[in-house]
Amino acid sequence: MKIRLKNAVQISRQIISQAVKQADTVVDATCGQGNDTLLLARLVGPPGAVYSFDIQEDALKAAQILLKAENLTDRVKLIHDDHARVKEHIDQKIHAAMFNLGYLPGGNHLITTKKETTIKAVDEILTMLVPGGIMTIVAYPGHQAGAEELTELRNHLQQIPQQLFDVVEITFLNQINQPPELIVVQKTKEAL
Repeated sequence: MKIRLKNAVQISRQIISQAVKQADTVVDATCGQGNDTLLLARLVGPPGAVYSFDIQEDALKAAQILLKAENLTDRVKLIHDDHARVKEHIDQKIHAAMFNLGYLPGGNHLITTKKETTIKAVDEILTMLVPGGIMTIVAYPGHQAGAEELTELRNHLQQIPQQLFDVVEITFLNQINQPPELIVVQKTKEAL
């Protein structure tokens, strides 16, 4: 595979593409335009399952269109709810999760992910991940709400036990305008 360090979203997708396999159960915690949901649906194959969350119906409709175009709707559950309630919709272990924080591209920029609900969702997903499972989080410090969310998320993730999780942050040092950043969390083992 050719690696391209173009941006945080691209790197996130490359990592997920290497981590997810056929029959996995995965989560797109922020459906957005549906591109990550589509990627996950391709990766898990017909025996797998994708749970995709968004609070905006327009996001879920956009994802539905992408999935229908490729006949992948059978393996995806689109959930019109806050990702902070992930455990109300999924009662099994998951293999991977993706977050693409901020606002819906082309949508209302005042409707963004919130640091409190994002941290709750991250914590719930961390307990649901299988050992070896991966979570990617693309954060957008270029707007005030995004910068605050990234700071809180970074502070929170620094506190999780290193005996159970590896946490990596990827920042583009030479790009202008506060480009998106990527945080990757891998569960190394279950808590006792």
